[in-house]
Amino acid sequence: MTKKAETNLTQPHGWHLHPHVRSGSDLSRGERSADYVRNKMGSWPFVFGALIFLAIWMVYNGRHGFDPYPFILLNLLLSCLAAMQGAILLIAAKRQDQIASELAKHTFEIDSETLDVTKEIAKLARRIDELTLAIHDHIKNT
Repeated sequence: MTKKAETNLTQPHGWHLHPHVRSGSDLSRGERSADYVRNKMGSWPFVFGALIFLAIWMVYNGRHGFDPYPFILLNLLLSCLAAMQGAILLIAAKRQDQIASELAKHTFEIDSETLDVTKEIAKLARRIDELTLAIHDHIKNT
């Protein structure tokens, strides 16, 4: 088994195992980061962590903290986070489009090969039919 195949077997299910989609060490640092951030930001633990952070911030800063109600600093932080998340999610979407493109290209190549093989099989089936008819005619005439 090749090193790449061994590496692919240790990764999660899905396109990570596909031989025509780059993954692991084949990816640039930015592509790996985009995959990582997309997987973390689009998860329930991230949502619950954000809710816990917000609750702690509001309880701590309610009236006596460094950012009392109406939480202007928190609002600024959340606005910056939203702006960064938008950019990060666009990067992740671009990466997902790249994966889909690589899979589509591979599927097209396989479909083209399959079409060629199917045409060859049909040609052979017609030839077998012709030979079978010739054998039947030969047997009938003898």
